[in-house]
Amino acid sequence: MSKKVLVLSCSPRRGGNSDLLCDEFVKGAQEAGNQVEKIFFGDKRISYCKGCEVCDSTHECIQQDDMTEILEKMVNADVIVLSSPIYFYTPDAQIKTLIDRCVPRFTEIKNKEFYYIITAADTGQKNMQKAIDFFRGFTLDCLEGTKERGILYGLGIWHKGEVKGTKYMAEAYDMGKNV
Repeated sequence: MSKKVLVLSCSPRRGGNSDLLCDEFVKGAQEAGNQVEKIFFGDKRISYCKGCEVCDSTHECIQQDDMTEILEKMVNADVIVLSSPIYFYTPDAQIKTLIDRCVPRFTEIKNKEFYYIITAADTGQKNMQKAIDFFRGFTLDCLEGTKERGILYGLGIWHKGEVKGTKYMAEAYDMGKNV
């Protein structure tokens, strides 16, 4: 059965390591017959949450930017991939902004399958637990009926493009292929 897959690449660098892994995931998921869309966060105009609380009653954000479209796609997806480089053992500011801006419609982002793709210079998977806990705090603790389907730890890679030729490229492809 074909699924709607939304890949959210929150790397600040197009062609950065986590972004390249997203591309491989996309290839695998498309070859498996799924409808796949990748959004590169750096191409979008998205402001930080202002904490104004207007969305509590309207379920719409007062800010007029690209997050409205992204939220709609998140609501309609079957599978969502959250991807981020890890800086100082936490995901980057771009993905934090994305998650904060889900407040107006987070109750509609339910019954989704989630995959996480992270990259880090550190080589220890145990050290990445804080980052994974961050993702789980949003997906498993705040969203109804979600299921965690996979985690790709791209470790020991730092400089742009360093992930090319590593086992992580094949892992990302296989993860997408098995959506």
